[in-house]
Amino acid sequence: MSLHPSHSNTPPATFVGWLSVAQLISWGSVFYAFSMLLAPVEAELGADRAEVSLAMSLALLAEGLAAYPVGRWIEAGHERAVMTVGSVLAGMGLVALSLTHNLLTYCAAWVLLGVAMSATLYTPAFAVVTRRFPESFRRQIITITFLGGLASTVFIPLMAWLIATIGWRHMLWVMAACQLCLCAPIHGWLLRGAPRSLLERRREARRQAAAQPDRHLQPVDPFLADATVVFMRKQRTSYAQALRSPAFALVGVFQVLMMGVTVAIASHLVNLLLESGMHPAWAIALPAAMGAVQVVGRSLLFLFEHKANVHHVNRAIPALMPLGLLALLAALVWFNGNPYVAFVFVALYGLGNGMLTIVKGTAVAQYVSQEHAASLNGALGLPTALGRAAAPWLLGALWTPAAGYTWGLWALLAASLVAMAALVAAQRLSRMHG
Repeated sequence: MSLHPSHSNTPPATFVGWLSVAQLISWGSVFYAFSMLLAPVEAELGADRAEVSLAMSLALLAEGLAAYPVGRWIEAGHERAVMTVGSVLAGMGLVALSLTHNLLTYCAAWVLLGVAMSATLYTPAFAVVTRRFPESFRRQIITITFLGGLASTVFIPLMAWLIATIGWRHMLWVMAACQLCLCAPIHGWLLRGAPRSLLERRREARRQAAAQPDRHLQPVDPFLADATVVFMRKQRTSYAQALRSPAFALVGVFQVLMMGVTVAIASHLVNLLLESGMHPAWAIALPAAMGAVQVVGRSLLFLFEHKANVHHVNRAIPALMPLGLLALLAALVWFNGNPYVAFVFVALYGLGNGMLTIVKGTAVAQYVSQEHAASLNGALGLPTALGRAAAPWLLGALWTPAAGYTWGLWALLAASLVAMAALVAAQRLSRMHG
């Protein structure tokens, strides 16, 4: 069976498996490194919580700014180069991070890592799957996120152990080796044979049509004839029309706010639990368990979503996020960091966040335009970057010695409720115009 199908509805398990391995390593070694570095970097650099949080905010801003060109390059068929170079940049950024001795160079290293994340995390991987398997992209995205969801489960305890044994700087060398020796080769080998872009296929169709001596003859390539017919259909939504549509704006609000919520929680969760008075073992174990719970949620979605209306499922999943945040507030405010109450948060929020990744990854394709999903997701890069970049800094800035993270968590709860309402409105618009 070919490793590189362009239009297969049933992709080989090998393709999905290796892409998932790269996602597991990329999320674990880069994204989750920030939460593990927060306390030791604060102590060593003498910086406060908001200043250190700024580094992650700048990384997420860089990721968002790079998202649009990354999406366009992938749509043009350059997925192999994009993700391979992204892994190399991630390795270089981790090495640079290990060599920092002041806040300026620490932030600069995170900016480089932000660019690397734009080319290696879920957004480019989802775009690759959507292009290669247009008939079954949602199911393949769920499959890819199984291993990716275990990133915190694998890497948070691993990094905690490495920091305790060899220090945070040498821990980053190990993470850099994972990127350079594992992720870069995986992407370079796996992503060969990318499908040609739609523009290339149309150009080829026109060249074949012009070369026909008899205009009544069929073009040499039937698929190219199909592409020409699709191009002429009145119902086809152009990229410009999709970009201006209210449904796209609403999906954008949903993605920006939910991205902000999830990245803020991920960036501060370990410190948040430690400061609640929870035993350090629990403060590591609960965030680590989050990844396993996310995978349970994705497994349930994979097994049972075909039995339910996909739009009903897409409305129900985001509701788990505010419920989880309420449980976290209860654990911190009313139960003094009780780990068993905090596990209710882990269960609700982990299930929701695990399945929400699929909702966020497919919302543009389902409710705006499948054909232009990569470019449209890239166009959301800047607003998403601003929301995600503001979130870790804002949660750090709202922290106070007296109230801790309480006010910040209430702000995240409000944002999650607004995001839910925006997605419901986008679904209704999509049905009206579908």
